[in-house]
Amino acid sequence: MSKSIPVTDGTNVIYTIELTNDFKDLCKELSRLGIDSDRKLCIVTDSNVAPLYAEEVKKQLSTSFSNIFVHIFPAGEASKNTDTVGTLYQFLIENHFDRKDILLALGGGVVGDLTGFTAATYLRGIDFIQIPTTLLSQVDSSIGGKTGVDFMQYKNMVGAFYQPKLVYMNLSVLHSLPKKQIVSGMGEIIKHGLIKDAAYFEWLIAHEKDIWALDPQILEEMIYVSCNIKRDVVERDPKEQGERALLNFGHTIGHAIEKLSDFTLYHGECVGLGIVAASYLSMQLGHISAEDFARIKNALSLFELPLQIDGFDAREVLLATKSDKKMVGNQVKFILLKEIGNAYIYRELSDEQILDGIRYVCHE
Repeated sequence: MSKSIPVTDGTNVIYTIELTNDFKDLCKELSRLGIDSDRKLCIVTDSNVAPLYAEEVKKQLSTSFSNIFVHIFPAGEASKNTDTVGTLYQFLIENHFDRKDILLALGGGVVGDLTGFTAATYLRGIDFIQIPTTLLSQVDSSIGGKTGVDFMQYKNMVGAFYQPKLVYMNLSVLHSLPKKQIVSGMGEIIKHGLIKDAAYFEWLIAHEKDIWALDPQILEEMIYVSCNIKRDVVERDPKEQGERALLNFGHTIGHAIEKLSDFTLYHGECVGLGIVAASYLSMQLGHISAEDFARIKNALSLFELPLQIDGFDAREVLLATKSDKKMVGNQVKFILLKEIGNAYIYRELSDEQILDGIRYVCHE
């Protein structure tokens, strides 16, 4: 099993997404990129992923590279901050990493975002590679060059657009994930179908049992399609000046709930709640039917994503949306549906309308 997806700047390939079933081709891919065997490599990972895959990746790399370092930080969103970045800077400085050396982000979204931000800013920029190990990071955060860290609990408030040199996905690692991580990834995957591909949305529903069974061929097809949807969008709008904002469907309210939960809820779960709220508002505006809204909720339920949640004050959630980095002036840039498979940017929702959507998913 092996597929390759080129990501371009409109003219030239800037990196490829490699879908494989092991780590055996890592050295070949680094060689293809022209990375000399005497360069220093730093595998950046967290305390959850390191015991599972750090030694395996290091062993594969050691067949061609002799200067391999591993930097491990505590797992979890609580580590996604400038303090952790500072610790990584210190590690790189003490081990004399220069601009020709390279970082490898081995882990989920937190590892990828933090490593990418460090790469973008250390010595004003060194190369890095994404090796995503969660379903969420494989279909979403590893693609497109968004890097960053949280600041004072504001998600991804500090960051940079900085493209990786390679995204290398070993799909077999998904078998080691807790079920909740699969659920979280499905939040972003369902989003892809809703904003861009109605047939893909229906395919996900039709293949629910195979997806839950982690059938290798079905997983490969699903991840391949999702990666292509995101690639297509970010190629046309690499720095979110327009169309790329569609990828934020479900994220404005989702990020607010995620922040107010103190990140105890998984990202994909919060996106799922945001999808319900945004779809409800799309129905209220007369764009999607009640039947389509029911189909969206059914799809989320099939993959055990929450439709409603207790313990959140709707006005607090609304206030949290106002600190979203996607605000333009004093207006929330909301993503809604014209129909399943067709999203658009809407800037004219009133606070009362947004509150209506929030109240639909938050039982006060």
